[in-house]
Amino acid sequence: MEAKESRGKTRPVGLGRGLSALLGSDAADYATLDKVRTAKEVPIELLRANRYQPRHVFNAEALDELVDSIREKGILQPILVRRVADSADQYEIIAGERRWRAAQKAKLHKVPVVIKDLTDGEMLEVALIENIQRSDLTPIEEARGYERLMNEFSHTQEQLSQLVGKSRSHVANLLRLLTLPKELQDMLADGRLTMGHARALINADDPVALAKRIVQDNLNVRATEDLARAAKPKGAPRGGGPRGRERDPDTAALELDLSQTVGLKVTIMQRSNEAGELRIAYSTLEQLDDLCQRLCRR
Repeated sequence: MEAKESRGKTRPVGLGRGLSALLGSDAADYATLDKVRTAKEVPIELLRANRYQPRHVFNAEALDELVDSIREKGILQPILVRRVADSADQYEIIAGERRWRAAQKAKLHKVPVVIKDLTDGEMLEVALIENIQRSDLTPIEEARGYERLMNEFSHTQEQLSQLVGKSRSHVANLLRLLTLPKELQDMLADGRLTMGHARALINADDPVALAKRIVQDNLNVRATEDLARAAKPKGAPRGGGPRGRERDPDTAALELDLSQTVGLKVTIMQRSNEAGELRIAYSTLEQLDDLCQRLCRR
């Protein structure tokens, strides 16, 4: 909504329940472009950037569009801030850093703000949710935001999915992107690869080499999946099945359903008509702990 302030929406975007809980009764007003009663104007130089900002890339073209909008109509949606503990007249931005940056380029002297008393954890939650709801984050930035919420504030994947209003499988799939080599994460962050490309490369033997070929040949996701399968060594089991045996479509579909349910890669290894093994792969101890809690839940 920042870059599309002039369009206005008649109802709020689908907020995760966490944002409403953290912001209280002002959340609906803040999510829409309605005037917030507690907004006030403060000198722009008293604001400083959010140290928990999950977004690291600010699109220059979109920012210039926002500058033009602000010059014409002003800032329609106040910037959400909190007071800096060691300074009575300084404010740290919780949500709205793009508006603040654009306001500086538009040479505004004052900006409207809404002041909230939030903890560090609440501040990161709101900053992440606010950006996710506006689809402003790259998949890697979103994944790193989830990772910080899990590592620094002890959220489980289930809690995160409820907090941001996304499915648990969405959260789990994004977190899996962080298992990719850094070079691939950078390619995903700058747009050379899409999330579909990256997911197809997660279990590849040499994902970096395949990624370079994908970019060079401008391959789509379907072609990437075919390339990743073809790159597996001859005789290697596909999807965890018996060596050389063709994958059963029903088994593959069941693996996909289970993977989406638990949020982790599930492999079914059929040994006979009735016997086999079920394998669940995890990347971190936090994922294992979360899985154990889910399996032991009565």
